[in-house]
Amino acid sequence: MGRKQTCILDVAFDVVTMEEAAEKAKSFLRAEGQHYICTPNPEIVMEARTDGELRKILKKADMVVPDGIGVVWASKYSEKRLPERVAGYDLTQRLMRDLAGTEESFYFFGGAPGVAAAAARKMRKDYPGLKIVGVHNGYFDEKEEKKILEDIKKHSPSILLVGLGAPKQEKWIAEHMRQTGAKLCIGVGGCFDVMSGNVKRAPKVFRRLGLEWFYRLITQPKRWRRMLRLPVFALTVLKER
Repeated sequence: MGRKQTCILDVAFDVVTMEEAAEKAKSFLRAEGQHYICTPNPEIVMEARTDGELRKILKKADMVVPDGIGVVWASKYSEKRLPERVAGYDLTQRLMRDLAGTEESFYFFGGAPGVAAAAARKMRKDYPGLKIVGVHNGYFDEKEEKKILEDIKKHSPSILLVGLGAPKQEKWIAEHMRQTGAKLCIGVGGCFDVMSGNVKRAPKVFRRLGLEWFYRLITQPKRWRRMLRLPVFALTVLKER
């Protein structure tokens, strides 16, 4: 059975609920070969319009889910509507919950020094039986990168979570996935900061109302320049609908 997708500004998204996305991700672990999942928000969709390499990577991904509520909103102007937001953070939490106590394992790669390790400690506590076989921060040069790849390959994780920020993490996965030996790679942005407790996630009421972006803006005003892409995204969608 083929993939059910919808196109938003030339980026194809899988039309899936959170439940379906989690099941599909777990099916990749049982399938042959290696797979990767991308979680674009409006900012990444806009980036892909001018970055041909990123556009190609998103096109080849095994699953593309909408990390931002703006993408779900935009889908009402496309052929098929996206049923809900499938945030990368929530998807990875769901996978860790479902796979705790099984043979499937995780490797955390990215974030500032100490953050991935703190996230791993917290996740092991939240999900007893969760196998996290390795961690490494996202600060490295070419020499260190080789060591990181060797370490990931040695531990052979089922799922490699890469938190280098977009589009760096997507490009890193596309270039190095084969060397990692991981069955599934997922770009998770700043998720390790949230997992570790360094950054507080928006309260449920903000998430339910689709205002997580606003919560981030008022708690992290430094992000205002990045947030300018949201109205540009909305205007572009309305112009091209």
